[in-house]
Amino acid sequence: MANPKIEQLQRLREESQQGGGAERVRRQRERGRMTARERVELLLDKGTFREIDAFVEHRETNFGMDKKKYLGDSVITGWGTIDERLVYIFSQDFTVFGGSLSLVHARKVCKIMDMALKNGAPVIGINDSGGARIQEGVDSLGGYADIFLRNTLASGVVPQISAIMGPCAGGAVYSPALTDFIFMVKDTSHMFITGPDVVKTVTGEEVSFEQLGGAMTHNSKSGVAHMAANSEADCLYLIRELFSYLPSNNMEDAPFKASRDDALRTEAALDKLVPENPNKPYDIKEGIHHIVDDGIFFEIQEHYAQNIVVGFSRLGGHAVGIVANQPMVLAGVLDINASEKAARFVRFCDCFNIPLIVFEDVPGFLPGLDQEYGGIIRHGAKLLYAFCEATVPKLTVVTRKAYGGAYCVMNSKHIRADLNLAWPTAEIAVMGPEGAVNIIFRRELEEAEDPVARKAELVQEYRERFANPYTAARRGYVDDVIEPRETRPRLINALHMLQNKRDNNPPKKHGNMPL
Repeated sequence: MANPKIEQLQRLREESQQGGGAERVRRQRERGRMTARERVELLLDKGTFREIDAFVEHRETNFGMDKKKYLGDSVITGWGTIDERLVYIFSQDFTVFGGSLSLVHARKVCKIMDMALKNGAPVIGINDSGGARIQEGVDSLGGYADIFLRNTLASGVVPQISAIMGPCAGGAVYSPALTDFIFMVKDTSHMFITGPDVVKTVTGEEVSFEQLGGAMTHNSKSGVAHMAANSEADCLYLIRELFSYLPSNNMEDAPFKASRDDALRTEAALDKLVPENPNKPYDIKEGIHHIVDDGIFFEIQEHYAQNIVVGFSRLGGHAVGIVANQPMVLAGVLDINASEKAARFVRFCDCFNIPLIVFEDVPGFLPGLDQEYGGIIRHGAKLLYAFCEATVPKLTVVTRKAYGGAYCVMNSKHIRADLNLAWPTAEIAVMGPEGAVNIIFRRELEEAEDPVARKAELVQEYRERFANPYTAARRGYVDDVIEPRETRPRLINALHMLQNKRDNNPPKKHGNMPL
């Protein structure tokens, strides 16, 4: 004989899983988007999702809302595992009131964020929402603020990852912006403070959703997002991949992943990576792939500020964060965008005990009115601050140029780098040979019978005397000059040597970073 109480429970559970109903689910799929529940099931290990607050309903009665109620409201919350590691998750349901945020929606999100903080596990938010639920007025705004506070308190304690799977507009964008990584899907996800209609009304500019806040806009122009996926399934796979490099919280180390790649492997191709002509570019990513375990490099913000490269890899099975100047783009100079991109990445790695590996080939900071007016001094100082503040193991390999203030900023020995190595092709100096000769020998060149020939001689003399790694090595600013092929085993050995490193900053509430 059936138990009516259990039948009621089963009926309510089934109702809570219907979202906004079959018609709205159909329209969601027609837009090329999964349902909130399908996203959760695909992201997490199969069968591990445990939902909470499935029976919650909104409490608004105005505007006929008392007649429009859905179990669970417009967000699905709970926990599960990724690679058998605990994560907390919320997934906004666009089929229920357009995924708009109500007071109970916010409380559901806040509940799992509080649980994540108490239990030391990451939070993943899947955003697909029309924004604040207008019918609830200030309750909805207050709900957003409650979430923002928790994003801030959890920052640096547990990793926070945001997936933008649809619209994310107005105040809703600030929660993802406060998290560590933002993933977007090409053509179907958008982020903006004000939509195209408002932009046209206020400024007269006509702009499409994609131009204003699409995945590639935020991955290549604004730098708001960190990854652009080709599909929702691809996006969720990339989140799982990123997660494999991250610890669960700031008290743990990132997961170790054994590799068959020999820790003592040398790579002859590295000896030929840097061209003989010091002005000729080369691809630093090629060098990274030769050095890291199995050639796997998970790049972050690939399309933004491409003159600097950041991302995760492994050396000897240990997760590392990599920061590298890219000579292929703007000769690898540091500018405003590159400095901010790298600074944020460095601070994330330091928050979560991930060692930093720096490959340096930097001719300096980008000159120009736009950079000076834009505050390159302040923005460049952010990267300097981030490296100075970081206490994780920090290793630097100078592959070619390390000029001027940029030499100091890129994890030099003077700002607490633990091991500084240089290839024989390294040029460590105040500036490049030509610039130095123009200043030091200005008068002599003016008086020379053949200024061009004399300048060529002086440049060569300067290059031989200063544009090499040995002057810095003689002073102990470079710990060793190595053959490029030795880079992998030397870095892995250094990570082992530094595995018990202890370093501290002076006691303080927090520093005043040059924001």
